[in-house]
Amino acid sequence: MLECLNFLRGANLDWISVTVRLALAVICGGFIGIERERKRRPAGFRTHILICLGAAMATLTSQFLVLEIGLYTDMARLGAQVIAGIGFIGAGTIIITKRRQVKGLTTAAGLWTAAIVGLCCGAGYFEGAVITTLVVILAELVFARLEYYLLSNARAFNIFVEYSESGKLGNIVDTIKKKGAYIIDLEITKNASEGRNPCATFSIQTPRKVSRQALMEVIANLDGVVSVEEL
Repeated sequence: MLECLNFLRGANLDWISVTVRLALAVICGGFIGIERERKRRPAGFRTHILICLGAAMATLTSQFLVLEIGLYTDMARLGAQVIAGIGFIGAGTIIITKRRQVKGLTTAAGLWTAAIVGLCCGAGYFEGAVITTLVVILAELVFARLEYYLLSNARAFNIFVEYSESGKLGNIVDTIKKKGAYIIDLEITKNASEGRNPCATFSIQTPRKVSRQALMEVIANLDGVVSVEEL
């Protein structure tokens, strides 16, 4: 650790140390949340700041109770409750769409990490907080592009198909097979709501000679197909 920052750590809870810790929590939380804000996710810039700041304050409160007031308690107790409690907020950002697609996992993980970073700031572990924040930004920006590249070149993918009536499903299946693709799995969703069309989720594997986009266009142009969307 950087020895030049030792006067801000440990039992030193003067106003300078507290201000630096809380300010760093705001900065780190803001950096983690700014990428989510740009993508219009449910938990964005302000949410990550508040969570990181709250976690830092929880750690500072634990230290204050022991070091200043002299209560006999475990200083890690409040921090442990933050780690467990943040799961409820993270769960609120995870949704399952009508296409059986799970969204919000990255945001939930970011919230949990922001809480850990806040605990680091509150405890005076500045190096860990800064390094973790930089790695999170790297994962959200750089690794996201790598993930997109790998997924776009994968042979296996899932598509959600909405069609006008149940009898059209056989034609869709036959068309996929005629194009040289393989149906790994097929899940049929029957919606009894008035005015809603039946739909199905296909897990498809294509040979290299078959373009994913071309296959989806062929399916979209079939008679009775309402929409086609890759999951």
